[in-house]
Amino acid sequence: MKIVFFGDSLTEGSYGGNYVNVLREKHPEHELINAGQSGNTVINLLDRLESDVLVLEPDGVFVMVGGNDAISYSQPRTQIYYKQVQNIPDGVVTPDQFSQTYRELLGTLQTNYIQTWVGLPPAEYNPAVVEAQQQYNRLAADAARSMGIPTLDLMPHFKPDDIPQRPMLDLAFIQEIGRRSQGGWSDYETSRQEKGFTYTFDGLHLLPESAGRMAELIGDFLPL
Repeated sequence: MKIVFFGDSLTEGSYGGNYVNVLREKHPEHELINAGQSGNTVINLLDRLESDVLVLEPDGVFVMVGGNDAISYSQPRTQIYYKQVQNIPDGVVTPDQFSQTYRELLGTLQTNYIQTWVGLPPAEYNPAVVEAQQQYNRLAADAARSMGIPTLDLMPHFKPDDIPQRPMLDLAFIQEIGRRSQGGWSDYETSRQEKGFTYTFDGLHLLPESAGRMAELIGDFLPL
C-alpha cells in the first residue's frame, strides 16, 4: 500500500522522534510517505492537500493535526507566528474554523475515493494546551465519525496523570525550536528531565522512544 502521513511536526519528525521512519523500518513492504510539515494547522493541510497528497494518488491517508490549532487558540502570544509564518488570518484557528476545515479536508479525501484514517494527537505542555487539545480532538473525532472514518485517540496512551502549570507559550519558545532544529540539537533526555515532561522533551515534541511507541499504536491501527 501507498499511505501518506499528513500532519504537522509530530508527523514530520525532524525535531525529536519520527514515528513514520519507525513504521517504514517495520513495514518495508509498503510505501509510507511523510507529508508532515512543522507548524501546520488544519488550514495549512487543506491548502496543500492537492500538491502534497492527491497528486501522489495514495491508497490511503493518515491525518493527524490539531496541535498547532489548539496552541494558536489557547496560547495567544504565539499568534504572531501563525499569522506571519503559517499565513493564518488573525493568527488563530478557532474551534468553529477547525471543525469546518477538518470536515472539508476529510470530505475532499472521500470525494477522491481515498481511504482515510484520523489520529488524535496527545499534549502535555500545560493545562490550557491540554484542555484545548482535547476540545479540538473531540471536533476532529466528530468530523471523522460523521463520515465513517476510523479514529485512533492517542491522548490516553501518552497523557500524564498530572499536568503542572507552566508559562504560556510565546514567540520566543517557537524561535528556540527553529534555532535548535537548524543547529542540530538533540539533547532530548536532558531537556525532558530538566522540565519535568514524560513522553516529550518540551511539552510538544516526541522523544525518540515515544515515537517508537506511537509507531506501534498506529501500526496496529492501520491495515499494515
